Amino acid sequence: MGLLCAPGISGTIPDRNVRLRRRSDRPVTIADHTGSDYEAAAVDQIDVFRPAHPVSGRYVELRVTRLPERDNGYYFELWKMEVWSGGADVSENRLLTDSDRGFLGKHPLLRPQRPMGEVAVLNCPENVTPAASWRPVEPTARVPRSGVTVNDGLFRRTLYANAHYLLQSFSVDDMLKEFRERAGMPADGALRDLHTEWVDILPGSKAGRFLMGAGNQLRWVENRELRDRMNRIVDGIEACKQSNGYLMAYPERDILHFENGAYCRSWVTQGLIEAGIAGNPKAYPLLRGFYDWFNACPYLPELVRRGGQGRQGIIASTRLYFTPVGKPEDLQVVQRYYQENFWMQQLIDKDVDAIWKYPYDRPHCYLILSLESFLDLYMATGDRQYLDAAVGGWELFNEYYEHIGGSISISELSPYPPKSYLLRSGTGELCGNSFWAFLNQRFHLLYPEEEKYVAEIEKSIYNVAIANQTADGKIRYHARLIDRKEDGTDVNTCCEGQGTRLFGALPEFIYTQADDGVYVDLFAASSFAWEQDGTPMKLTMQTEFPYSRPGAGSTLINPRLNERLEYPYPTDIQIEVSARKKTPCKIRLRIPWWCNCNAVILVNGERVAWGKPGSYVTLDRKWSDKDKIQFSLPMAFRLTLYKGSEPDFKGKNAYAIEYGPLLMAVVGDSVQNGRVTLPFPPEKLFEKFKPSQDAPLHFTIEDSGLRLIPYFEISDESFTCYPFLEDCQIEGRGPRIESIGQILPRLLKD
Repeated sequence: MGLLCAPGISGTIPDRNVRLRRRSDRPVTIADHTGSDYEAAAVDQIDVFRPAHPVSGRYVELRVTRLPERDNGYYFELWKMEVWSGGADVSENRLLTDSDRGFLGKHPLLRPQRPMGEVAVLNCPENVTPAASWRPVEPTARVPRSGVTVNDGLFRRTLYANAHYLLQSFSVDDMLKEFRERAGMPADGALRDLHTEWVDILPGSKAGRFLMGAGNQLRWVENRELRDRMNRIVDGIEACKQSNGYLMAYPERDILHFENGAYCRSWVTQGLIEAGIAGNPKAYPLLRGFYDWFNACPYLPELVRRGGQGRQGIIASTRLYFTPVGKPEDLQVVQRYYQENFWMQQLIDKDVDAIWKYPYDRPHCYLILSLESFLDLYMATGDRQYLDAAVGGWELFNEYYEHIGGSISISELSPYPPKSYLLRSGTGELCGNSFWAFLNQRFHLLYPEEEKYVAEIEKSIYNVAIANQTADGKIRYHARLIDRKEDGTDVNTCCEGQGTRLFGALPEFIYTQADDGVYVDLFAASSFAWEQDGTPMKLTMQTEFPYSRPGAGSTLINPRLNERLEYPYPTDIQIEVSARKKTPCKIRLRIPWWCNCNAVILVNGERVAWGKPGSYVTLDRKWSDKDKIQFSLPMAFRLTLYKGSEPDFKGKNAYAIEYGPLLMAVVGDSVQNGRVTLPFPPEKLFEKFKPSQDAPLHFTIEDSGLRLIPYFEISDESFTCYPFLEDCQIEGRGPRIESIGQILPRLLKD
């Protein structure tokens, strides 16, 4: 019998003794290295221990003595352990017990061999395609980089709170501290006395976070202090740059330490990209200089698997390619050192194990970044495999890891089986929905007529992003769905960085531009100015969305039934066209999936079209100055039965309540620990909701002493997004209702 052991440390490995037990009181030694220190030449060394004579038994024990010290304690790390007999690993998926932690059950230490082996080197030159063979795919639509103005409303308030957060969290000296230390410069000044893992072990991320948020925001709302700080940070990074172009906040040799080579590099890269888009003239040249170094650095073969969450580093290179300084080498590095063909095939096959059992690191919502990068690679090269992998990944996350309301239900450091849908801890990480929004934006550019991608963006914005921003602009980590929300923070968490980036980008999701016109995707008081075939045009949208008030009295005509539809809870949209001359242009209006009937479109008061929920209506005409488009989007309630594995909720009669695109929450004194029971069956619930005359989107729940409000408005009160309802079975017969929607319009005879 032999023992295959892959230690996860370098340097001196402690003395070890490997024994096999027939019975617990009669061990037989397989190999004994306790006589001297055991030297390991490399982290990926595979050690084989063979007995001098054949032995048999039921258990194998690895006993470690004389442990090395680290951080005032002792440690021993092991990546993989195998026990071979008869040409097979007989330990695979067996049970494990540890002397410190007790019975561990099935454990990754005894997992099957990973698809590409156990080493931490990934170098696949066969994946690289010559740039001359690429057939770029030009998206049908484009993201506006300027020209959008957000007027009074929820988006504007979110942007102003985001600016407050950015200006109050860290000083410029704080954000440049690690860059200056690496360059041997004085690193003093106005420094915040804060020491957390988010500050101390992620060098450069504070600056990357600020640049992502400020760079995005300054495209839409000018703020002198934000711009000054953005420019000073870029200047500071330039001042610390090495002669070879290297500019990260950690020494070159530390690129494999923790998440430096992925997380920190990605944040600084994307921050400089956003600063470049916002008009800083130094950002792009700095990036080009660094990536000329990076694309030839000796650390590339180990970046994916040696550092933490290495796959998240892929997005930095693919985004850089689409900047004015991008080169084919930026993508070819990705193909050679980041592309794992087995994983791409899993995604193409829609194998859910690709998400929650990704074998080379802890599974996480950060895998969405790889899907974004696959779409970048597809648009750059035209290679269909990248598109197929991204589509497969999208479907897996959408089907297995998306809560009602849109939050992503997988995080890190714990198992998240498919459709586990945990409600309290480790769910709804804001990072995941920031990535999800930008992934769906890419899909929207490729397939702008498929409404589902914008629907995902909409849910991510209202039910996760805005829901995770506090009144003073701080940012929550998780979107908990029961009990109480977390406190917001300004300590440089990952969700702060991706949250401020998403908040600053909100205006770019409202409209999308095409060669022949514009798409109206989201509904917010705003305007969009652009040139259509050389003629300046502008759309100005007036709406209170998502707020609506009962009794507004909107009445439109159903063109099929020739009957009037009265919408007691309308969301009215009015868009005014500005044009210097009569100009042909296609204005495409999104009719969202949650609209509970066909939408009637009026132009200058005349009915010109109607739109089916979940589609776009194209208005193709020559537009004159002051033309007006009008339509209403009635919102309705929906109930969906909880089907996850949260303790006390699994298998119970707990339902999520949505109103239009909004996830709703039940609040009141009787909500305790995220639990409350409404004394109604599902089919009777809607009639108990009585709208408030003073607070739009607020409802009292009759005969309960409770209220129903949007989840994004929850602050520090106790709440639940999954109230329990009475059993809906009638006389013990019939299945439990899983989903039900309310048709709000009333048909009125002429």
